[in-house]
Amino acid sequence: MAGNQDLEGPRPGRLRRQTAKEAGSPLPNSADSSGQEGSLRPPERRRILLDHVLRAGSAQIDELAAKFGVSRMTVHRDLDALAAQGIVRRVHGGVTVRSSNLVESNFLYRSRLAEREKQMLAQAAAELVEPGQAIIIDDSTTAGRLTAFIPARKPLTVITNSLTVVEQLKGAYGIETICLGGHYSQRFNAFFGYVCEQAIASLRANTLFMSTSTVLGSVAYHQQEDVVRTKRALMGVAGKRVLLVDSSKFGIPALIRLADLMEFDVVVTDSGIPSAEAEMLRQSGVKLRIVQV
Repeated sequence: MAGNQDLEGPRPGRLRRQTAKEAGSPLPNSADSSGQEGSLRPPERRRILLDHVLRAGSAQIDELAAKFGVSRMTVHRDLDALAAQGIVRRVHGGVTVRSSNLVESNFLYRSRLAEREKQMLAQAAAELVEPGQAIIIDDSTTAGRLTAFIPARKPLTVITNSLTVVEQLKGAYGIETICLGGHYSQRFNAFFGYVCEQAIASLRANTLFMSTSTVLGSVAYHQQEDVVRTKRALMGVAGKRVLLVDSSKFGIPALIRLADLMEFDVVVTDSGIPSAEAEMLRQSGVKLRIVQV
């Protein structure tokens, strides 16, 4: 992740050792000749610890200390460093990267959830893109999957506040990318805030592709106020709005109302959505497209 020194990859000379740790071997817990705990430097140890927490979703302090063979104090220091960067969230007795009603989960964790469903939704959404259009892709990990499919629809102009989208499209021939600046959020690997919203207001696009954290009834919700403001600004400059939301997000509340599903021209979800939920949305007037996965 940009600007994150603690998450830099291992140096070539240490690659084999780190791979062994990631496979599940405990970290050294005996003091080395200098009297320091373990043999890995803190950035390497934190990367391995983070990878475990991302896979598990959450963990307890004692569990991490035992698994990696380090003291509880070392685990506390490592988690404090990761929490300060917005990568994990401290909870009583442990740590989590899962979302709550108040806080969205970290980008790295979200990118690993419902991977097949997100891929299928993005592939279906790409069929709505026509060559020569200007499209918007928001910061969501679901809409971001479009980058694998839209090069086939070139030429295109892609407007985005997602640094991940910019990085994935920077070498794509026939794709002109406009990055919306603003305040950089490490949690989302994207830009938000006043500067971003002002840049959005100066543009116009054919279609917006976006996602949200949860859907309850016929309303989309999100936990972060700045993210909601940016998403609403994006909705205001698009001729057509497409919401991509995998079935696991339905029936769950979050803090802030983002939009009624009727505000989107089409809502694309997967076949995991309960049939009663899908029927209720259609009866409410929501144009729903269900992708088989």
